[in-house]
Formats: sequence, structure tokens, C-alpha cells
Amino acid sequence: MVELDQYRYKISDYDKPLQQIKNSLDLDNKQKRIEELEADMEAPGFWDDTEKSQKAMKELKALKDSFEKYDALVRGLEDTKTLIEMAEEENDASLLPEIDSEITTFEEHLEELRIETLLSGEYDRSNAILTLHAGAGGTESCDWCQMLMRMYTRWAERKGYTTEVIDYLEGEEAGVKSVTIEISGPDAYGHLKSEHGVHRLVRISPFNAAGKRQTSFVSCDVMPDIDENIDIEINPDDLRIDTYRSSGAGGQHINKTSSAIRITHLPTGIVVQCQNERSQHQNKDKAMQMLKAKLYLLKQQENAEKTSDIRGDVKDINFGNQIRSYVLQPYTMVKDHRTNKDVGNAQSVLDGNIDPFINAYLIWLSTGKKAE
Repeated sequence: MVELDQYRYKISDYDKPLQQIKNSLDLDNKQKRIEELEADMEAPGFWDDTEKSQKAMKELKALKDSFEKYDALVRGLEDTKTLIEMAEEENDASLLPEIDSEITTFEEHLEELRIETLLSGEYDRSNAILTLHAGAGGTESCDWCQMLMRMYTRWAERKGYTTEVIDYLEGEEAGVKSVTIEISGPDAYGHLKSEHGVHRLVRISPFNAAGKRQTSFVSCDVMPDIDENIDIEINPDDLRIDTYRSSGAGGQHINKTSSAIRITHLPTGIVVQCQNERSQHQNKDKAMQMLKAKLYLLKQQENAEKTSDIRGDVKDINFGNQIRSYVLQPYTMVKDHRTNKDVGNAQSVLDGNIDPFINAYLIWLSTGKKAE
């Protein structure tokens, strides 16, 4: 059958990408590390240190996951080859749909694992802390900020990640003026670092009585949540610590006491806020952890441009500085201006389907190649 020849030719092209992925995963060194960790776990007293043992278990799981995903790819390709041989030997055309389905699934998993190999940054495996700030435009921008908050929450749900609101400030009439969300899951920061920048919305505003088209802007800052003890000194004289009442839904303690904390690091201008914990002390601890993480990252950067990016110094939240545009009228399209990636179904994107943009960004970051 001609179809079988086409399938056989198609899958013959997968051997080289598979080998490239294997090399990128560095499986030989991963195997050595697995053996080291398993040996450590058999040593007396290893499990006495809960924090150390949990960290080792987390690392071991991540290492084994790489092997399992790669092995599943290899098995999938072998199964497809076997199906093709069966169909040829028995001249059975009824197997063609199954072969086509197997190849489609293989291609999807191959692309997913290829994207994972691009997550090689020091903190790409960390959880992420994402902050949104509404730009100029009043209620319209606050509504756009809330739409983005929903988009990222939906995306996290699709990934099986958990989300927790750390800080929340409602808009005066509607929407959200600013919000900070902790997104926890494997590679959360590695994926979400692509979202750092200004996001632009073009639509007919529901808040405009004249029904005119309006443009709104929201800035997005993303940083890794470094859960390890960070060795960095902070001079108390360099800090301004403000307390304020929590704003937002949830918890009987909301708005009753000034338990929320805002810390400003005067030399750098970095501001961190936290209001999700039940006590002022807990909020201060979380805010200090966030501040230390940002300062630690600053310290590690030698390149001034990278430093600016880690600090979260987003450009002015207005025209000309956006990384991505979301157009709802007069047509619908979402376009990333760094990679040229665009998607016509804007509603799907706003419902959390942002992986095409994340993947295009990771490819662009590693190769400099824009989407066609």
C-alpha cells in the first residue's frame, strides 16, 4: 500500500531528532546522579534530615522522569514500526487510522520533550511568582489585568500546577489593579519567564458608552521562587517596610488588621508585597524570601541587560513597549512581537492556551529563530 510507504518514510526522519533529544537530556550523567542519590538514601541517618531527604527525593523523581519520557518515546516509535509491518504482511488497510493516530501522538510527545530540553536555566525547574500591574487607562486596564490573571490561572490548571494569591489589590470600579500569584509545579518558572513584559489589549471597551475601540496595557513580572536558603546579606537600613490592610476576597481576617507587608529595597527600588498569610510576621517572612531571591539573582548577573530583566524592570506600560498584542476587534488575533508567533483564536489564548507562545519563545531564546 502506498500509505504504508509514506508512513515508513515519515518515521525514518525521527531517528535523528530522537538522538538529539537523548544528547540534550544528558542521560548518561543523569544515570550517574541517580546512582549517587540512591546510594545516599541507603546511608545511615539519611532520612533523619527531613528537608535534605525531601530535596533529594524531588531531584531523583525529576531525573527518573526524564528517562521515562524518553523511553516512552522510543517505545512509541517501535510500536508504530511494528504496526506498519503488521499492516504490510497482512495487507490490512484497517490498521491505517491507528498508525496515523500513533504517529500524531508520537509527534506531539516528541515536541513536548524537545521543548523541555530547552529549559536549561539555573532556576527553570523552580516554581514561579508572577505579578501583574494595570497600566494607565483606569477601569479598562484593571479589567484587562483581571483577564490576564484568569488566563494564567487557567494555564496553570491545564498544567496541573497549583496557584496561590500572595498579594491582591482590587480596581476602584472593577477588575484588578495589581496581583501577585505563586504558581507551583515542575518547570513553572522555565515556562513563565516568557511572559515577562507588557501585554497589550485592543477591543471595543464594555466600559466605553460610545462603543469605541480602546487599547489597554498590563505589565507582567516573573521571578523564580527559590526555596533554598539564600546566602545574601541585607542591610536593614536599606529597607522601608510598610504595613497595610489586606484587600481582596477570602478569609475572615481580610481588612480587619494591617497584616499585609510591603518591603522596598531602597538601593535598587525593588518592591515586594505579601498579604496572603494570616499574620503580619508570616507575610513579612514571605516578602523577605521574595526580596532575597530577587537580590540573589541580581548578584549572579554580570550582564547589565540580564540584570534589568531579572529585576523585573518592565518598560513603561504604554504604546511601543508591548511584547504581545491581543486584538479582539476589528478581527481576532494574538501576536508575540519577539517571536512573530500568532494565533487567530484569541479566546482560546485567553482561556489559558498560551503554550504556543511559550514554546516559540523558548525556541527563539535558544536559536534566535522566529516563528514563520
